[in-house]
Amino acid sequence: MTTIYKCTVLLAGLMLSTLAIAGLHSEGDDLPKGEPGDGHCMFNLQNLMMDESMKTCQEHANPEGCATLGSTDDNSDAVHGEGACPMEGAKGVCDTGEIKLVYYAEEGLGGLEIGCGFQGGDWSDG
Repeated sequence: MTTIYKCTVLLAGLMLSTLAIAGLHSEGDDLPKGEPGDGHCMFNLQNLMMDESMKTCQEHANPEGCATLGSTDDNSDAVHGEGACPMEGAKGVCDTGEIKLVYYAEEGLGGLEIGCGFQGGDWSDG
């Protein structure tokens, strides 16, 4: 029974983290896309798998896109800044080539790393 429970939890976590990342990476949504030079966006990403938010940074992000990221789903506290995402305290990075997401919390990174792979991104430790 324990093995079935663990597999179910792992599968559910994988699906939720993939959905969270897919929402940020998806081409079909109307989130404004940032371009190199637009800066970055620090925000609290609502992590559905852990039922808590995690400090996240996305680059490239323009001010409009940052405001949208901060109000999408249950995300919050979006702040636009110049330049690249700060790497101090980073625990994991997903780089899709179009955008880079930097995560600053250790909890839930395994699912985010798997989701990054499903989005065609390259994962690296912070």
